[in-house]
Amino acid sequence: MATIKRFEDIEAWRKARALSIKVYEVTNLPDFSKDWALKNQVRRSSGSVMDNIAEGFERDGKAEFIYFLSIAKGSNGEVRSQLHRALDQGYIDQNTYKLIIDLSNEIGKMISGLIAYLNKTGIKGSKYKGRNP
Repeated sequence: MATIKRFEDIEAWRKARALSIKVYEVTNLPDFSKDWALKNQVRRSSGSVMDNIAEGFERDGKAEFIYFLSIAKGSNGEVRSQLHRALDQGYIDQNTYKLIIDLSNEIGKMISGLIAYLNKTGIKGSKYKGRNP
């Protein structure tokens, strides 16, 4: 795996950003936008996916990155759960639901893969450079 210098270079973060954009689009639909609580919760959850990937990366330590990736994965699951509710209420149609769910599932797999990679690697993070093991 190539060295990543910025969180914006992480493919899972880029996909999470696309997820957040899509969530904002659908929550602006007339019926969905009236359900203030669900609209705001799914927006916060989708933003949390990308934000926690970024925060974990910026902590410069492997253990912290894994921790924040786990939070991002949980927020990603929360988005899917909220989309089930939106579908059940008729706020989104089946095609929109499937598009966003598929993207969310892809992100979940990417985050899991990144966690697995980090768990296997000996890299500790840049904040540990120069320290004795």
